[in-house]
Amino acid sequence: MDQRIINLYDEYTHKPLPRKTFLKRLALITGSMAMALSITPLLESNHVKAATVPEDDDELDTETISYEVNGITMFAYTAKPKKRMNMGGVMVIHENRGLNDHIKDVTRRAAKEGYMAMAPDALSESDGTPANEDEARKLITQLDPKKNLNNFIKSVDFLRARKECNRKVGCVGFCWGGGLANQLAVNMPALNAAVAFYGKQPDTADVPKIKAPLQLHYAGLDERINAGIPAYEEALKKAGAKYELYMYEGVNHAFHNDTSEARYNAYAALTAWKRTLDFFTANLK
Repeated sequence: MDQRIINLYDEYTHKPLPRKTFLKRLALITGSMAMALSITPLLESNHVKAATVPEDDDELDTETISYEVNGITMFAYTAKPKKRMNMGGVMVIHENRGLNDHIKDVTRRAAKEGYMAMAPDALSESDGTPANEDEARKLITQLDPKKNLNNFIKSVDFLRARKECNRKVGCVGFCWGGGLANQLAVNMPALNAAVAFYGKQPDTADVPKIKAPLQLHYAGLDERINAGIPAYEEALKKAGAKYELYMYEGVNHAFHNDTSEARYNAYAALTAWKRTLDFFTANLK
């Protein structure tokens, strides 16, 4: 697919652009509005493809839970191996689309590897993630960053206190969630591991606060996010932080999301996920 289309879609989902503006600009690239409308489904998430681990997997217990943090009720999707205790905890942090079927599937993938996995919904205060992705992205932009961060800090504490957890907790975040994973590493000295997929980097002045081991995954074609890598890596080295950084050449932002046909890259996604699991094995078990 024309890289201009991928870049425009990235602008649409992250700036964000109004849908009408996105379609008009896409039509200019493709040559017609009809062609633009036919290509759009290839760019957007197809939740029919979301379940690589079935909801009713007979090895897992899954549920949506609620808990109180900072005066609000947080909702989270959880998955864990049946009849297991003393597990590492993995918090899965969603993209700017909110807690959707894809992120629930990633949560089940983590549980299949022997973790107590939990995916909080950042939009809990708005009654949870809406079905319409444009509305979800709009609500994400309206979150108070400090309050949201504190909600996730308290959610990590909640996960750590679960009776099934061995008190070791790590996080893995994607896109918006990747940026939040970096922020949790800055603000939670007791965090045991943080993995960020194409996430916004923290301020370099805050990097010395990071105590958790980091694993960072980036897409070679993701110019928007990659612009922050040099300063971040320099600050990590200067601070003596323990980190791993992987660049996947020739792939786009969101390459791990297998519900987005145009941007998903199987080799990069599977390689990055294996590295993530190896990282969690080293730090959470």
